[in-house]
Amino acid sequence: MNAVDSIRETEFAIAGLSKTAKRQLLKRLSRSFADEPSSVEKNSKVMGGVACIRGTRIPVWLLEQARSQGVTEAELLQNYPGLTAEDLVNAWDYVRMNEDEVRTAIENNERKN
Repeated sequence: MNAVDSIRETEFAIAGLSKTAKRQLLKRLSRSFADEPSSVEKNSKVMGGVACIRGTRIPVWLLEQARSQGVTEAELLQNYPGLTAEDLVNAWDYVRMNEDEVRTAIENNERKN
């Protein structure tokens, strides 16, 4: 498939999305072109290389585990004063794009405890 066919196929797929899904896609695309990097990073020297909020030792999987247990975003921001709302948005985006990785990290942590 050439680039023109790929673009046509993509346009067709986008046309079938709901307005909400189109907005989410647009937000993700705009972030990918932003000058500021995502606040999620992996560094082999921090927390064994798992995805963390930049400049912290807060793993994304830990935030997702808390969220799945009913902890609200407001509570996360209160419990982790260094976090911002944008950090959480980036964390949730990371979770959506790396579900298997995050799920495995949560399972590994649960096995340790």
